[in-house]
Amino acid sequence: MSAMSDGAIEHDHDHSHSHRQPYMVHRHRDVTGGTARAAVFGVSDGLVSNVALILGVAAAAAERESVLVAGAAGLLAGAASMAAGEYVSMKAQAELIERELKIERISLEQQPAAETNELAAIYQHRGLDADQAHTMAEAVMEDPEVALEVHAREELGVDPDETGNPTAAAISSFIAFAVGALIPLFPWFFAEGNGAVIASALLGLVAATGVGIALATFTERSKVRTAARQVGWAVAACTATWLIGTWLGEVV
Repeated sequence: MSAMSDGAIEHDHDHSHSHRQPYMVHRHRDVTGGTARAAVFGVSDGLVSNVALILGVAAAAAERESVLVAGAAGLLAGAASMAAGEYVSMKAQAELIERELKIERISLEQQPAAETNELAAIYQHRGLDADQAHTMAEAVMEDPEVALEVHAREELGVDPDETGNPTAAAISSFIAFAVGALIPLFPWFFAEGNGAVIASALLGLVAATGVGIALATFTERSKVRTAARQVGWAVAACTATWLIGTWLGEVV
């Protein structure tokens, strides 16, 4: 019986090892910093807005110089505007978070018991019993910095150490918009007329497809669907400005 028992135990032990799942580690992308988001949207906006502008101007006035001036102005104005908007929005968000963190820090210093009870109530809402929740809350409150971080995450939904970098986002946005806007303008440095129009449109479509694929890779969405959506918006914008440009060219 002892031998059989030992064998059974050994067999069960081996069996449990054979079904043990490997320890898997997954990593998350930085979705709060703002730089990657600014770059993606910068390229997309620069591409769509400038290819539409270029085709609209080309339809209204086919002179190569007019298209180059309009395209360059659109590139610089759009890049500067987008960088400024990105900086202001992220700076305002960071300042708002800092203000809320300051209020939370003061409350933690002046009303530690109330903050402990508040945190315990959050843990209870998440499924812990009252004693466990209060024990965890008290443990968190022992370190002021840990307490601030936990309260910020639980109450505000933010990480105090990841409020984003407005300057980096603005620079990234400016460069990305300029790159996207330069793509459809490039043919006009060497050609003009219908050939340059067709080249701009084709480059715009190819670049829009590339942006869609890059965005799908970043977000782990369907590449075909995301690229088709990106191209669809580009085609709609270009068609609208081309029609408006053609009409203006006839009536002005």
